[in-house]
Amino acid sequence: MKNTVKIQRVIKGLTQELLANKIGVSRQTINSIENNRYVPSTILALKISKVFDKNVNEIFELEEED
Repeated sequence: MKNTVKIQRVIKGLTQELLANKIGVSRQTINSIENNRYVPSTILALKISKVFDKNVNEIFELEEED
């Protein structure tokens, strides 16, 4: 699954730590999502999209192999 979490986070001026605190996860979780090592749950994806005021599909995109 591709994502634009890092891009959206930088646009908003948030560090990984600040984003993590806003959604209740660790900084390492944000790092893993940004580096495609972890696919977030639906709830977590919705929380991330809410912080960025974007639709989930604008942040996360399925790839063919998904």
